[in-house]
Amino acid sequence: MIQKLIENLEKNNMKGYFVQNKEEALSLVKDLLKENSTVSIGGSVTLQECGIVNLLKSGAYNFLDRSAPGLTPKDIKEIYIKTFAADTFLGSCNAITKDGYLYNVDGNGNRVAAMIFGPEQVIIVAGVNKIVENAQEAVKRVKEIAAPKNAERLGLETYCKNSGGCVSLNNEGSEICNGCLSDTRICADYVFFGHQKIKDRIKVIIVNETLGY
Repeated sequence: MIQKLIENLEKNNMKGYFVQNKEEALSLVKDLLKENSTVSIGGSVTLQECGIVNLLKSGAYNFLDRSAPGLTPKDIKEIYIKTFAADTFLGSCNAITKDGYLYNVDGNGNRVAAMIFGPEQVIIVAGVNKIVENAQEAVKRVKEIAAPKNAERLGLETYCKNSGGCVSLNNEGSEICNGCLSDTRICADYVFFGHQKIKDRIKVIIVNETLGY
């Protein structure tokens, strides 16, 4: 299944890799990065779990660190803008379909924006728990797993955090969109990444472990 998924990613002009554990993922990321290059990241539990954030903070790279102490909202916005000119942007994704599509849902839009355009290279690291059958399952995964868990992690009072998901069923068994009008909403932009114009700009590292949400 993994081999077929990687073939499908490559049909979509995304370079696919498969590694067995977090340590191999970290080593591969290090190989894909050039010392002294400018790098930036999107919010990602997976990158933290793999030790990639610590790697970027090692001093070997010009790391645009939006979580550095003392930053003002204006400083963080400037980092988001500088990210478009970065050599590499790293992150994870909310779901990977077996036909080689990436699915991401974003709150501020900075993560998906940098994946779409700007940085010379995009490196996605994702555990096998992110693999789903199709687009419908990708959307479902975010609603039932990624969004509630991330809202809980961030301490945000969203509908999904308090209910365990963003939809419920009516008496006929159909989904009702309960909506989320909270100012802390983390689901605003919904993006599927399909066939890419620039071959191998996006690199997808699949890790044979459960990582992130």
